[in-house]
Amino acid sequence: MIQERRIILEHLDRAGYTPDLGCYRRHGGYATFERCLALEPAATPEGQTLSGPEQIRLEVRRSGLRGRGGAGFPCGVKWSFVNLDSDRPIYLICNADESEPGTFKDRQIIHKDPHQLIEGILIAAYANRVHQAFIYIRGEFIEGARILDRALDEARGAGLLGRDILGRGYDLEICVHRGAGAYICGEETGLIESLEGRRPYPRIKPPYYPAVLGLYQCPTIVNNVETLCAVKHVAAMGGNEYAKLGVPGDPGTRIVCVSGQVRRPGYFEIEIGKATLGQLIHDLAGGLHPGRSLKAVIPGGSSAKVLRAGEKYKLKFARPDGKEIEREAALLDLPYDSASLAAAGSMCGSGAIVVLDDSASAVEALANIAEFYAHESCGQCTPCREGSLWMHKILQRILRRQGRPADVDNLERIAHNIPGGRTVCAFGEACSWPVQSFVAKFGDEFRQMTAPPP
Repeated sequence: MIQERRIILEHLDRAGYTPDLGCYRRHGGYATFERCLALEPAATPEGQTLSGPEQIRLEVRRSGLRGRGGAGFPCGVKWSFVNLDSDRPIYLICNADESEPGTFKDRQIIHKDPHQLIEGILIAAYANRVHQAFIYIRGEFIEGARILDRALDEARGAGLLGRDILGRGYDLEICVHRGAGAYICGEETGLIESLEGRRPYPRIKPPYYPAVLGLYQCPTIVNNVETLCAVKHVAAMGGNEYAKLGVPGDPGTRIVCVSGQVRRPGYFEIEIGKATLGQLIHDLAGGLHPGRSLKAVIPGGSSAKVLRAGEKYKLKFARPDGKEIEREAALLDLPYDSASLAAAGSMCGSGAIVVLDDSASAVEALANIAEFYAHESCGQCTPCREGSLWMHKILQRILRRQGRPADVDNLERIAHNIPGGRTVCAFGEACSWPVQSFVAKFGDEFRQMTAPPP
């Protein structure tokens, strides 16, 4: 039976643990940041002398930590794109928008352990010469914003924020900015547009890579809540030790959210690749309801491609350590890591696992997802604006039993013509992949509902 490996969630949900500064410090809070501030220049085996911030950046790069917001880009590599010698300010933005349906981990951290996030921001900001950071929080998280503001006030009162932090000559301010509840603000350049006070239209990349031209056209780092919390633990244990967790190429722990038709939906922290989908669903989430059998799993949030139970998935890929993986696995035997799920045709995404049992209708599930994406399209790109609405309308027609025999083929055609470089951001993939995969995996259900009456 699989057990959690709680690092970020170590204290969450423990009796007596509260989200205030006093409790956090009693459990060792801010000690890692204080050690980071006190780092003296050190020589590397190659004879290079690294400052304290450079040592932190090196440890994050050694750790192999990948972003936990959905894209999975290596955090240390992302930081390395920023020109630290720029004559312009460098900004850090914590993406707390958490807009992917099925995802609710960041909200738990904000509500139950906000100072852990603040410490992660402090370490990341110090490592990258940032003096102004922002927490962009989803508009619906009203209480979460209040909790963060209160925690920032506590940190400021204790000398952990503001000018000359802890007498070490480092200055940093953190501002909480509430969004208005738009899915597209989970995309980092759309978030930056919103933070600047404009409609959140994602920017064209290049030239608008945030590391070069981000907030106010200045170098900007955008990291997710869980990623910044992980930075604290990388700094505490060292990059090489952190890299021993998980699997090569996908190290560390990951917080997964299991929801849908399971007995104990919730959030769980595991070593990446050390648990299978079956163990996550049955051992941690309590399994399916009595008398039900598994139908499908969406492994990475609503935009991830659905995987059907009963199929065999061929895993064939090479890990960074040179190990070749080539085997066949049933759905519940798939390891939960980026490479395995990519080989199976889907992704870890935001870490949201949505479980469907045999009582669920694939058509209804997809129609629900498509309605969401049709509503959330920012409207900037014609393929997304029109295509997401077409797919929504076709699915609603099928649900009303007014579907046409050509509707299934039209759904497939539209879904394959939206993505593929035709849109500014990845929303094209987000709205298309569910349609592509549901129709491919459950085409019989769709055709049954569009067949003419006998």
